[in-house]
Amino acid sequence: MPPVRSSGVLLYRRTDTGVEVLLGHMGGPFWAKKDDGAWSVPKGEHHPDEDAEAAARREFAEELGSPAPAQLHPLGEVKGRKLLAVWAGEGNLDADAVTSNTFEIEWPPRSGRLQQFPEIDRAAWFDLDTARTKVVKAQLPFLDRLAAHLAG
Repeated sequence: MPPVRSSGVLLYRRTDTGVEVLLGHMGGPFWAKKDDGAWSVPKGEHHPDEDAEAAARREFAEELGSPAPAQLHPLGEVKGRKLLAVWAGEGNLDADAVTSNTFEIEWPPRSGRLQQFPEIDRAAWFDLDTARTKVVKAQLPFLDRLAAHLAG
C-alpha cells in the first residue's frame, strides 16, 4: 500500500535580523493548549496521482486564505506517518489575517455531537531558532533545508 501523501509550502521572509518562517498552529481541541511542537508548515493530504506542488499550493491557500508565492523551491520529502513534500517560497503575509478552512469531528469524544474547527487556528512568523521549538519534530528537516538553500 503506498504511503499517504501530503504537500505544503513553507513561506519565509528576510528581515534585518535574519530569516523568519510562517507556521500555522494546528487547530482543534487536541492542540488547543499546546504550543511547542504544535505548529506546522501549511500542508494537506492529496491523491498520489495529483501533482504534489499543485497540491501544496492548494493547501496553502485553503489553510491561510492567501495564494502561495509564484516561485517555489523544492525542499524535498520526509517520511513519517505520511510522505510529506514541502516547497519554500519567499513572501510576506499578515499572520493575523489568515483564514483557514475547517474540519469536523465528534467533540467531546463519544458525545454524538459534531463540531467544526479550523485546520489552522492561528499563524505566526518565527525566526529559524524559535521555529525549531515550535514546529512538529517530523518537519524539522525542512527548516534545515531552507537554511542550507538560503546560505547556498
